[in-house]
Amino acid sequence: METLGNWLASPWRRSALAALAGALPVLAFPAPSLWWFAYVALVPWLLLARSAPTGRRAAYDGWCGGFGFMLGMHHWLLPSLHVFTLVIAALLGALWAPWGWLVRHFLGSAGRVLGALPVLPSGWLLVELVRSWEGLGGPWGMLGSSQWQVEPALRLASVGGVWLISFLVVAVNVCVAVLVSDRGARVPAVSGLVATAVAASAAWAWSPRPDADGRVRIAVVQPGVVDGVDSGDRRFDREEELTRRLAGRDVDLIVWGESSVGFDLGDRPDLANRLAALSRGTGADILVNVDARRSDKPGIYKSSVLVGPDGLTGDRYDKMRLVPFGEYVPARSLLGWATSVGKAAGEDRRRGTGQVVMDVGHGLRIGPMVCFESAFPDMSRHLAEDGAEVLIAQSATSSFQHSWAPEQHASLAALRAAETGRPMVHATLTGVSAVYGPEGRRVGSWVPTDASTQAVFDVPLATGVTPYVRYGDWPAHAALLILGAWCALQGVRALRLRRPAPERHVPPARTAHESPARPGR
Repeated sequence: METLGNWLASPWRRSALAALAGALPVLAFPAPSLWWFAYVALVPWLLLARSAPTGRRAAYDGWCGGFGFMLGMHHWLLPSLHVFTLVIAALLGALWAPWGWLVRHFLGSAGRVLGALPVLPSGWLLVELVRSWEGLGGPWGMLGSSQWQVEPALRLASVGGVWLISFLVVAVNVCVAVLVSDRGARVPAVSGLVATAVAASAAWAWSPRPDADGRVRIAVVQPGVVDGVDSGDRRFDREEELTRRLAGRDVDLIVWGESSVGFDLGDRPDLANRLAALSRGTGADILVNVDARRSDKPGIYKSSVLVGPDGLTGDRYDKMRLVPFGEYVPARSLLGWATSVGKAAGEDRRRGTGQVVMDVGHGLRIGPMVCFESAFPDMSRHLAEDGAEVLIAQSATSSFQHSWAPEQHASLAALRAAETGRPMVHATLTGVSAVYGPEGRRVGSWVPTDASTQAVFDVPLATGVTPYVRYGDWPAHAALLILGAWCALQGVRALRLRRPAPERHVPPARTAHESPARPGR
């Protein structure tokens, strides 16, 4: 143990170890998908921060661990953003510095373990809440998302969203870290594990389940990678060919992926007419995604556009939350140099102003999202509130085709479906395309990244309102209250310590010839 302490005395070695420890939870996400590992993956990071000699060093351990986590979660960005990926990971990793300090404060001293069980998971949720802002990259890689294929966890998502899963996963890690490092605190640690199990079991037993309400047949068209000269026209030709094969398949809706149409349909009436003909031939409306400069207003938009047998229906959703650097450069005057070292956007896309629920044929109401908007729990929740019966995400991850990104993106739809009690279709240009039922269970098989095909899914519908849709991000709000209460308590204690002690009254001294009552006697 002394040898390890001497080895960790080097700040560089300790920082490297913290970055490695912070990267371990990434293995719980796709593609490794070692979901069970999430419940112990934070333990090395927790133990390292606990052993820090000072609070400042613990904050550095938190920062370096956060850097490792963010770099591991987004390592597939390296071919596109190059060195800027490291800069982003370092900036976002700093969000975990206060959390590292909290770990040492609670786990490094005896008698604070009970406080650690609510405060440390709350601190983690605060980090996830802050980095969920789209300007910081959005909520990609929230710890609870690693549980996308675990049915009990999906039941928890219907109660408190991915936030509740993250809270409980961190709580389990804290309990395990205490069991490993502090024999004297095993009783509260075991009690914490029991409380977590009871909470999960209660959600499983009593949370309302979606009520089945029929089925619809939805087709996904995935053309595969189409590069080179005239790729926009050739991709459209391939999508048209695949869509024709759906004639006679009795589908209710056909979904194309993100950027499936590279031309504004107002400028290209020939393409709009071809889409209308496909709708007539298949008997279904077609939801395409247009990535082009608009003819009716300035700027480039990414838009979900519905086409029926008579042409454009007028239903359109313009993407609201854009990918930093991929679709716009934040503070371009300051960070515009990113375009010279990677594949950052040369021109900023324009944002939409509101979400849209579309009425398609056969009385079906759908709520479209585009690309990484499916990572935002609030967007799918609002669509469910507005009456969407099926959630749809149109995506394209062709730039990261041979990385973990396509599977990570496809897995998010399971969480959104479970949270809202609404099925979700994740349709992509190049894979992975996937469909999930109202409880987050996979419908059919994934369409892999090496496929150029069309696939039809029998999608179960459901009615009812989940607790998460009704009450929103209440676990995040509860975490803020816990942290606020702890900060207030610390403030009260600090004031008590600073308050000067009252002066003690010393009675007059007695002598042989005097008394307090009769001086001089």
